[in-house]
Amino acid sequence: MAAKRLNQEISTEGTPAVSAAGGKTIADGATVLQVLPALETGGVERGTVDVANAVAAAGGRSIVASAGGLMKHELSRSGAEHVTLPVDSKNPLVMRANVRRLVRLINSENVDVVHARSRAPAWSAIAAANKTGRRFVTTFHGAYGNGNVFKRRYNSVMTRGERVIAISEFVAGHMREVYDVPAGKIRVIHRGVDVARFDPARVSQERVIALSERWRLPDGVPVVMLPGRLTRWKGQRVFIDAVKLLTDHDIRCLIVGSDQGRDAYRKELIKEIEGAGLGGKIHVIDHCDDMPAAYMLTDVVISASTEPEAFGRVVTEAQALGRPVIATDHGGARETIIDGRTGWLTPPGDAEALAATIAQVLDQDPSARGNYAARAVAHIRDNFTKDAMCAKTIAVYDELLNGAPAG
Repeated sequence: MAAKRLNQEISTEGTPAVSAAGGKTIADGATVLQVLPALETGGVERGTVDVANAVAAAGGRSIVASAGGLMKHELSRSGAEHVTLPVDSKNPLVMRANVRRLVRLINSENVDVVHARSRAPAWSAIAAANKTGRRFVTTFHGAYGNGNVFKRRYNSVMTRGERVIAISEFVAGHMREVYDVPAGKIRVIHRGVDVARFDPARVSQERVIALSERWRLPDGVPVVMLPGRLTRWKGQRVFIDAVKLLTDHDIRCLIVGSDQGRDAYRKELIKEIEGAGLGGKIHVIDHCDDMPAAYMLTDVVISASTEPEAFGRVVTEAQALGRPVIATDHGGARETIIDGRTGWLTPPGDAEALAATIAQVLDQDPSARGNYAARAVAHIRDNFTKDAMCAKTIAVYDELLNGAPAG
């Protein structure tokens, strides 16, 4: 295993030595290096870019090391920098070479804090932080599978930061239960919504109409959408089963998301839809570049994940736009939805309960729908914004830069 081989590169103390940068903060120009596999689309990538830009805006120097991707160009807009390294590789030899590459980068650019956001690059990053005496932070993004001792060992690197950021209380609980992470080193920082982008007042009617026409949606027919990449645990089949039960409602249903190479699963879903005679009612659509407009043309947004979401961006983005949202009652959704006030929660895998709740939401009168929308928007703006996420992350950096113990 990569973890076993790389452990030889890591100091026996298990955490980086404390650097002599005490008193220097982000506002004083401290340098933060974030390390992740690549900068393609996704929640990890989005959070990395948001924090990188916030560090630069706050007066620090911000560097991101990754194998590259579509989002790297967003870094330069606010002064953050990108360094291309093969940190997406799980090959033990490449990972070991990445230790040397990161050591050179840390020393040449006088990095103060190293922040690892994924397991393979984290093994290289913690070794490099140890060798250079820099402060080390990790973000635990999900409840990784830990079915055997080798997998658990590989995952454990994400708990070895001097501070470990959990993206939800659910993830923090998982870390304490499975990896015995002391509560004192965990910092819960929920993912944040860009409320400027996901603002109902800023999504023009023209954008909504253009998307509706592209997807050939009939006027006046309610739209129910399940967004998310096409993978089984996202619950597309539960959603299809729920739609089969909605015989009393004339609706159009959208399954929106990239298959990320899972072409066989896409074909399986389409076959099931057509076999149930729902080809005119449920449409499977590829990745959408204008999700704010997609949410705004939707009457009900669904998150039907059969496994707990570590956070769940769909749930917060939909609420930020005042859209009615139904999510599965586990994982991060329990933290981001106030059940019955800003959205609804249904049991995992329960198509009947999901269908009944969709019908309930569709049958709401305009006044009730408006009240839900107002509460949902306020809830997200009060608790789950991008600015709050970035400010809390910078506070973690400053905590360590000011000489806080490793924890």
